[in-house]
Amino acid sequence: MKLKYIGMLLLAIVLAFLYFYINPSEVDFLPKCPLYLTTGVYCPGCGSQRATHQLLNFNIFGVFQQNALFVLGLLVIGYHFLISVFNYFFKKNKYNYIYHPKTPIALLIIIIVFWILRNIPHYPFNLLAPK
Repeated sequence: MKLKYIGMLLLAIVLAFLYFYINPSEVDFLPKCPLYLTTGVYCPGCGSQRATHQLLNFNIFGVFQQNALFVLGLLVIGYHFLISVFNYFFKKNKYNYIYHPKTPIALLIIIIVFWILRNIPHYPFNLLAPK
């Protein structure tokens, strides 16, 4: 069991170094979005590799330019982590709204609306498209 976690940690560290030093905008060997390559439509995740690079280089504005939904995802993950750590260390049982039955529906609606809006080629919606 510990070997699995060590392997996941090592993989995360290697990927972090990769995305810290290599800008996905400047290389061709990193994977491209298959939906965008075939249809020209931005998916909700388009720009996430570049957003990761920007985040690791502490360029928060660059993260928003690449994928604004990426920031929401980080906030959701951060919230879940903080509630879990708080409950573990303080032996509390604070409710984690991530597990609320309506949370996946709300997140799905946000993702679909973002997906639609970022593909409208007019201002201000074109600001949601990756740069």
